[in-house]
This record gives sequence, C-alpha cells and structure tokens, in this order.
Amino acid sequence: MPQGTVKWFNQVKGFGFIEQEGGDDLFVHITQVEGEINDGDTVEFEIGEGPKGPNAINVSKVE
Repeated sequence: MPQGTVKWFNQVKGFGFIEQEGGDDLFVHITQVEGEINDGDTVEFEIGEGPKGPNAINVSKVE
C-alpha cells in the first residue's frame, strides 16, 4: 500500500492533500479517512479515480 505525508488537511472543510512519494499530490476527502489525520502525519492509502483525477481513498495514519 502506498505511503505519503499529509501536506495539509482542514478538518472543518473536510478535505486536504497528501504528498505521495515520487508522485503528484493527491486530493483526500474526509469520508475516505479512517480515524483522524493532521498536517505532517505519515499515512497509507489507495489511489482511486475521482471526477477531477486521481485521489486518495482508504486513508489511515501510520503509527
């Protein structure tokens, strides 16, 4: 499963972006996050296809 770092995530607006290793930043929506993530967290995710291109799905924080 790919890993990346939370570039920024706004809990109020419910979305943010993940920097993936060796690739473009991915959009992430709060409905795809298991638990809670914060800026700078290392996360695991899968890549899904959204209306505006690839996005992060099934996102979880790496402890």
